[in-house]
Amino acid sequence: MTAPKLLVIQPDESDPIGPLGDWLTEAGAELDIRLLPDQGLPIGLDGYAGVVCLGGGMGANDDAAHPWLADVRKLLVNAVAARVPTLAICLGGQLLATALGGVVVTGDQGPEVGPGLVSKKDAAWTDPLFADLPLMQDVLQFHNDAISQLPAGAELLASSPRYPHQAFRFDRCAYGVQFHIETTPDIVLDWTRQSPEMAELTRLDALTPENLAQVHADITETWRPFAHRFVRLVSGDLAPAAQRQRTLPMA
Repeated sequence: MTAPKLLVIQPDESDPIGPLGDWLTEAGAELDIRLLPDQGLPIGLDGYAGVVCLGGGMGANDDAAHPWLADVRKLLVNAVAARVPTLAICLGGQLLATALGGVVVTGDQGPEVGPGLVSKKDAAWTDPLFADLPLMQDVLQFHNDAISQLPAGAELLASSPRYPHQAFRFDRCAYGVQFHIETTPDIVLDWTRQSPEMAELTRLDALTPENLAQVHADITETWRPFAHRFVRLVSGDLAPAAQRQRTLPMA
């Protein structure tokens, strides 16, 4: 059986695919990782069974400084239109939301930083990827911007008290999450060194190496099976969400 090939869009060197890449490959996927902007995007999605879009330090609307973000949004719209299973994380989730007509703004409750929990919403209990997650899921947060409005027709899958739009699904198999599941303690500690003003906004012991090691063990327990389910979805071994009427905005 041929391994399903995933296009991995990496907008920023500081946010590699990390353990998520290990979970996807151990489930049988082949990864084509494109670090932007130097490595560029493919012309189309022929030959790819799925798409993963990672996070980054830029904003989802920061086209002036990063004009290639428009190409990422266009590719994400094309993936949704073709029903290519898509998983978009943090900045990736924000790019997916804006590409489909949602709104991303600077968070009015301030940055969300450090280990946290998100909770499942009603639609998650029947979703092929989210149904088997626990009610409360361990995640890692590190963002200034937030999705203030989901795309029309999107299903809300997870929320947190400060920012309600933590995870969503559009159509049958396009997923965006505001949080991180792909980090390691070292990556997070590197972010805190790069952005000390954000690190200061969480409790003192939240970002110690010891606490981050425990948090990432909990993240692995929860999200490794999720990544395996995504590969099953990509492979056709797991049925996508039930059909609902959607209107796809123009790219």
